[in-house]
Amino acid sequence: MNLDRRHMYVIQTAELGVVGAGTELRFVQRGARVVGRYAGGRIRRGCLVGRVTGSSRVWHYVQRERSGEMHAGQSVCDVVDRPDGRVRIIERFRWHTRPGSGTNIFDERPAVPASVP
Repeated sequence: MNLDRRHMYVIQTAELGVVGAGTELRFVQRGARVVGRYAGGRIRRGCLVGRVTGSSRVWHYVQRERSGEMHAGQSVCDVVDRPDGRVRIIERFRWHTRPGSGTNIFDERPAVPASVP
């Protein structure tokens, strides 16, 4: 499943996670390469790079938080189809720059219908 041009939001955050209700993610995928940018909530700016490995995505991320701190980690994610045609990402992350790990869940934003004149 390709994540190219998908726009995601957080629906569930791990106890040790920093992303939250105000965090939004946008992806670009070319072949097996995935790049994402995210911001909002406690995140000033974040970037992830990774690859598709079988049915999972493996990526590394770095983020600057509103506190000014920089943190980084690694995730293994499963991408699943939802009944309404959107996708869900289940992310299992592990921090490299602070203790902890957890699971976050992201859902794709619904498509905005084209306006009819």
